[in-house]
Amino acid sequence: MTTSQDDLLPSTRRALLHRIAVAQAEGRAPSLVAAVVRGGRVVWHGARTSVDGHGPDENVQYRIGSITKTFTAVLVLRLRDEGVLDLNDPLEKYLPGTGAGEATIAQLLAHTSGLAAESPAPWWERTPGSLRPELRDVLGEQPLLHPVGRRHHYSNPGYTVLGALVEELRGAPWADVLRREVLEPLGLDRTSAQPQAPYAGGWAVHPWADVLLPEPSEDLGLMAPAGQLWSTTSDLARFAVFLADGDDRVLSAESVREMRTPAAPPEASDVMDGSAYGLGLQVQRRDGRLLIGHGGSLPGFLANLTISLADDVSAVVLSNCTSGPLLSSVGADLVRIVADAEPRIPEPWRPMPEVDAAALELAGQWYWGTHGFALRLTADGGASLEPLVGNGRRSRFRANGDGTWTGLEGYYAGELLRPVRRPDGSLSHLDLGSFVFTRQPYDESASVPGGVDPEGWRGIR
Repeated sequence: MTTSQDDLLPSTRRALLHRIAVAQAEGRAPSLVAAVVRGGRVVWHGARTSVDGHGPDENVQYRIGSITKTFTAVLVLRLRDEGVLDLNDPLEKYLPGTGAGEATIAQLLAHTSGLAAESPAPWWERTPGSLRPELRDVLGEQPLLHPVGRRHHYSNPGYTVLGALVEELRGAPWADVLRREVLEPLGLDRTSAQPQAPYAGGWAVHPWADVLLPEPSEDLGLMAPAGQLWSTTSDLARFAVFLADGDDRVLSAESVREMRTPAAPPEASDVMDGSAYGLGLQVQRRDGRLLIGHGGSLPGFLANLTISLADDVSAVVLSNCTSGPLLSSVGADLVRIVADAEPRIPEPWRPMPEVDAAALELAGQWYWGTHGFALRLTADGGASLEPLVGNGRRSRFRANGDGTWTGLEGYYAGELLRPVRRPDGSLSHLDLGSFVFTRQPYDESASVPGGVDPEGWRGIR
């Protein structure tokens, strides 16, 4: 993916460079490389390094750790879309005898399976995968630490199991399936399970002295689907575009949207932090923005991918140190810098090419009891319902083609909105999941449950 540095103002480019320079210096990172994506392409790339005369470019590989999980989730969603599996299927249906078979595929994707966070000792990230040749070596004697489906508990073994599921259903190694079904179609030719030159070496930085220690770079074996991949800012920029828009060669926009939708019950601390987890993607509210993406770490490496759909801005940040700069903050700041300095220019407003008269009749003001709502038709052929004032239940709706509408989000997700007509064909009210919406508060001419007092509205003397 080519970079056009002229797409951003000089002041914006300097602010981006300043942010990563501070991160590399204060985080004491041997190197740090970053990219910003807008409008489907890289508009800025920057790097800082401790090596004089050399700076990593957009083609230098770094280990990306748990961003690998998002790639694995894409493979699982592909199997679902092909009808090979259902996300509500229990693991036992495909991989019997693991001890975690009660968990569903969706729960494994969302880290609600109840599995432990890590595999049994020794520390899997710094030891060869050959020490864990079977799933039982990864899961241990008692795989489940929590009741299945009850809480979000991040689990690396859970994604190991999903990788094994992919191998079982595809009849090929996880890395081969990933290359064939995701990396090659998306043009991610610098993303691989094993490092390919040029690549950065991984380092540990002493917490109390400015000295380095090389970190081992192990093949993770069965744990690979949880964190094996190496990639570049250029490739992850392409992947960010895919996660925003979808690509029918790999996964539809609808399925990618499903990945971005929170799917796990948050812990109390998550609620306070404004974070959630979808199907292989992290969701976070930061600085008033909804951000999706994933972070990653392995000994010697840190990685972050951050996407703001509303701003059409994404950021990739990679570094080769075990700890140091907080890349989730760096990524969010890069998005904020561009979005605030050069806000997205909206597409011109255009009228709808055509409109259904019956649908147009629904537009306007409605009342649920005494609560005022506005129903608007949208340019995509759908509709939106939202409170006239303040916060409240709101949703977008999809037309079903038979005069009814289905809610797409919020309280009314999946609920049916049905216009109800009088015998003469005139519109009486809307039925939304049994709630009656009328043109006037408690309209006596509509079928309001419980009836309307025949004496009507009154005052009090």
